[in-house]
Amino acid sequence: MRAHEAGALHGDLGTRGPAWLRTPDDVNELVPQLWPRTVRRGADGDLQVGGLSVRDLAAEYGTPAYLLDEDDLRARCRDFAAAFAGADVYYAGKSFLCKAVVRVIDEEGLFLDVCSGGELAVALAAGFPAARIGFHGNNKSHAELGRAVRAGVGRIIVDSFAEIERLTEIAAATGTRPAVLLRVTVGVEAHTHEFIATAHEDQKFGFSLAGGAAFEAATRILDGGALDLRGLHSHIGSQIFDTSGFEVAARRVLELQAQIRDARGVELPELDLGGGFGIAYTTQDDPSSPGDLAKRINKIVDAECELASLRRPRLSVEPGRAVVGPAVFTLYEVGTVKDVDGIRTYVSVDGGMSDNIRTALYDASYSATVAGRASSAEALLARVVGKHCESGDIVVKDEFLPADVQPGDLLAVPGTGAYCRSMASNYNHVPRPPVVAVRDGAARVIVRRETEDDLLALDVG
Repeated sequence: MRAHEAGALHGDLGTRGPAWLRTPDDVNELVPQLWPRTVRRGADGDLQVGGLSVRDLAAEYGTPAYLLDEDDLRARCRDFAAAFAGADVYYAGKSFLCKAVVRVIDEEGLFLDVCSGGELAVALAAGFPAARIGFHGNNKSHAELGRAVRAGVGRIIVDSFAEIERLTEIAAATGTRPAVLLRVTVGVEAHTHEFIATAHEDQKFGFSLAGGAAFEAATRILDGGALDLRGLHSHIGSQIFDTSGFEVAARRVLELQAQIRDARGVELPELDLGGGFGIAYTTQDDPSSPGDLAKRINKIVDAECELASLRRPRLSVEPGRAVVGPAVFTLYEVGTVKDVDGIRTYVSVDGGMSDNIRTALYDASYSATVAGRASSAEALLARVVGKHCESGDIVVKDEFLPADVQPGDLLAVPGTGAYCRSMASNYNHVPRPPVVAVRDGAARVIVRRETEDDLLALDVG
């Protein structure tokens, strides 16, 4: 596609504008809400993060690579902790987990959610206090539950009747009384992709309110006495910008809490409303600050407790994407540029769906910028694609890049801290990229790059 045609096609994108390019005069502009807080563009156009040049980082660590701004990550932890003072803020480890990040979460005073035995193993290996861990999952095995109980995990979020039975057996065998929350499916249709909406009735998580399963589960736990039912849990989905869903969820969960109080004389002391708070992937995303989220959610809980004549329970929330997502961007190198005349220009990078499956899986939108230099070239509407043998291997569906983008250029994609490395694969036997943490002019590898030896190590022939 010719560079001068990009402006004519802008209308085809609806209201979505480019991430950083408006006119040839501001070709090097960065939109702050899309990038980690220490990212700057130098006078020569080279991006800098934590005081280090991406050109230098690419030369030392290679591409693709996930670059984590540690100051940004810590600041987001502190923002949530301050906004939700008096509540428990659980970092949702499924978004991205490694020992270094676990230690940051611990040092910044947050709690931690895990949802598998492997995630629990990482948390314990990093020395995270088990009492500040919540354990999620719709199909926790007997072995996983046993390990969690023996480790002293603070909260187990119970998700099925089978799990109640398993956990009751483990409690009897270990002489413990595990503290649990009951995951409730509240029937809220979150305005998000169907694969990440988790509170409507037709899905695998939790006990249904509408069918009475949630009340029956609470009754079984209270009657059994082996488990310490501390409260109720709800999670309505991910990448959510509208807090109205939390209002409906809180109302329905607290109605159940009032029903339990009235029927059993027990007023549960805790309420977890989950996470799913959205972040900015493009200029069209407008996420709320932690302070705004806390203000709205606290107001909702106060109002619903008053309506149900309940004492306010201790609140928990579970941000994951909103903590780590904006703190990371992925650095690629351009390998080929293909102009399909009259259709589009394809810019191929040295990664793709093996390091970011979200575009292919969720039709997610991302932004991109040429990172290693400045350009005064005209705007070119391009599609950034990966190196894998799939036509759906798309990193950024539509983005304005300089018309002189060429092989060897560095390309940066922001907002890749959540669900990119954690969902990465070895498709086409491509080794997964490293995670490099940058802070105060120093860089360190916190997850190393995989090698071909790693790929062959599990292949026993």
